[in-house]
Amino acid sequence: MKIHEYQAKDIFAANGIPVPKGQMAASAAEAVAIAESFGRPVMIKAQVHVGGRGKAGGIQYAENAEAARVWAQKIIGMDIKGLTVKKVLVTEAADIVSESYVGIIIDRAQKKPVIMVSPAGGIDIEEVAAKTPEKIFKLAVDPIIGLKSYQARDLAMKLYSDFNLVRQATDIIMKLYDTYWKIDASLVEINPLITTPNGKVVALDAKINIDDNGLYRHKEIEGLRDLDAEDPSEMEARDGDLSFVKLSGNIGCIVNGAGLAMATMDLVKFYGGDPANFLDIGGSSNPQKVLTAMGIILRDSNVRAILINIFGGITRCDDVANGIVMAYEQLKPEVPIVVRLTGTNEDKAKIILKKVHLESADTLDNVVKKAIALAEIEPAAAGGEK
Repeated sequence: MKIHEYQAKDIFAANGIPVPKGQMAASAAEAVAIAESFGRPVMIKAQVHVGGRGKAGGIQYAENAEAARVWAQKIIGMDIKGLTVKKVLVTEAADIVSESYVGIIIDRAQKKPVIMVSPAGGIDIEEVAAKTPEKIFKLAVDPIIGLKSYQARDLAMKLYSDFNLVRQATDIIMKLYDTYWKIDASLVEINPLITTPNGKVVALDAKINIDDNGLYRHKEIEGLRDLDAEDPSEMEARDGDLSFVKLSGNIGCIVNGAGLAMATMDLVKFYGGDPANFLDIGGSSNPQKVLTAMGIILRDSNVRAILINIFGGITRCDDVANGIVMAYEQLKPEVPIVVRLTGTNEDKAKIILKKVHLESADTLDNVVKKAIALAEIEPAAAGGEK
């Protein structure tokens, strides 16, 4: 789950990480009131869940309250990479002496959180990695032992030579790691971490992504979810206890089990196809989940064929087949559907599928090849293949 910058800064501040004073505004009038209360120049920053806000014109300097009004009016309603800006962060403008980067992310290969720092802040860390990888310094932290102060100090010394700045950066890195761990984050990032003319180190920007698997422990954070910024299909899938990620292809995939789903998508790519989604119905045998999954996929106008691949262990193939029949009767799909059902009650499932004149493919390779072939047929012709 992603949260906005203003929300991330509130979390940083609550955990002792210094951030500029700021408030969220949903209108130009609110932005003016906030700017007037600060009584000094401010930044108007679009709050959307994408990068590149500055390059898109979504971050602007306002010398006074009237300028804040002008920029807030321009930014609210702006389209940035397909997302409409509905709110802005009005924050005190800062005088910047230097910009650095600090971030923490999980390294799944090492099974450890990794802290990354770079003296080249203010730009995308991917750009730094591509052009000047020698400017990125990493530390994998043992999750049992945790981050030690001397380790944080060593990282801070990669950023600054002045001991006063090193001391402040050390404290920020320690608190950032504690925050990362405390809230079950998958990513925390400060870019840029700035120094000011009066010798202060401040988190000028803030980014936090939360591991969805840990949200049950953080109801107060789950309440920060911006439903307007989320894909409606992903919200419906979450409510239906489905794991769903929309992709850009034309073959809709319904599979049970994350591993099998990934293997299915890999095989689709191997044979020259392009998956439209990752969708895992899990181990449940509830036909309603299949109906919900079909509804989500059918609303994707890019989908030209649907591939259903079920390995029945805990999941019963006949229940999945009943869900497919329900989908045919209620949703009346106009795209071809190819099914492979193997395992528990697969014979019963094949009988059930005959109600809709749909037979299952016998192997994973065959069902993938059939789905790819059907996706390449013109829609009117493909409809007759069901």
